[in-house]
Amino acid sequence: MPQRKIIHIDCDCFYAAIEMRDDPRLAGRPMAVGGAAERRGVIATCNYEARAFGVRSAMSSRHALKLCPDLLIVKPRMDAYKEASREIQNIFRDYTDLIEPLSLDEAYLDVSDSQHFSGSATRIAEDIRRRVSQRLHITVSAGVAPNKFLAKIASDWRKPNGLFVITPAQVEEFVAVLPVSKLHGVGKVTADKLGRLGVVNCLELRDWSRLALVREFGSFGERLFNLARGIDERAVQNDCRRQSVSVENTYDADLPDLASCLDKLPALLDALAGRMARIDSSYRPGKPFVKVKFHDFTQTTLEQAGASRDLESYQHLMSQAFARGGKPVRLLGIGVRLQDLRGAHEQLELFSLD
Repeated sequence: MPQRKIIHIDCDCFYAAIEMRDDPRLAGRPMAVGGAAERRGVIATCNYEARAFGVRSAMSSRHALKLCPDLLIVKPRMDAYKEASREIQNIFRDYTDLIEPLSLDEAYLDVSDSQHFSGSATRIAEDIRRRVSQRLHITVSAGVAPNKFLAKIASDWRKPNGLFVITPAQVEEFVAVLPVSKLHGVGKVTADKLGRLGVVNCLELRDWSRLALVREFGSFGERLFNLARGIDERAVQNDCRRQSVSVENTYDADLPDLASCLDKLPALLDALAGRMARIDSSYRPGKPFVKVKFHDFTQTTLEQAGASRDLESYQHLMSQAFARGGKPVRLLGIGVRLQDLRGAHEQLELFSLD
């Protein structure tokens, strides 16, 4: 098969960058975008001045202010971020139609068949970075590699405002010294388990056979075997379909018990119904689910196949989820898994006997 050329583009502290662009007085001082500390807000992102103090995304605003008392927390302006994201996406489309957005601020591009710059993925990435800087006055980092796994790692290699390229000839040597914690899908629990098994980097992981990894890690063992060798066959998906619809709310004061959680369900259900009404007919509602985040930031999600999506069903799921922690609750969420009818229709056409 022809060698693929994948670019991963990641905007640098995107929300914060838009805020500093639109209000230059914010530049050069620690600032973050997120919710107010007094309302139990959470940091969405922060600039690099704030990161120097240890402030990170998903951190509570209250804790962020303890780390950096001078931190300025700005309320999010999602419309501004979405508009900037659309402009960036328009730039991408000048080079390829194979674009897989991961969020407002990052995306994969497959430029394997692009004729721009004589097919040079590196020069395409350079040009994208230049155009985003000139048009939107923010910076993006880019990674270029033969697959998605390596392109995403590469985009983080020289952040912020950096470009890093991993050529096919460099893959084996680059991956060999890569810590297993950098592998796609390896979280803290799996990394700790690998560490206890004496595996710290991918070269050590290559000593394990495919069968041994599957025995130790189940189906994920197969993925580990491939990633340790720089293998990732995932295609860039330019038609990502929704998997679920949900709503959630973080409460100003902890909900102390199950009864207080159940009291919040009708309002959440009304909000969910509003979102469901905007889903087009190519989806069918499936399993209901609930999410509970406790006061200590531990959380659990529970869903049930075959259950109805009425108040009683969500009350039952919420009761079971709350019982897993039995602690005061800071956030509740409810949602519905979606079945993609368009995909099912395409399968029927594929097997049509006409």
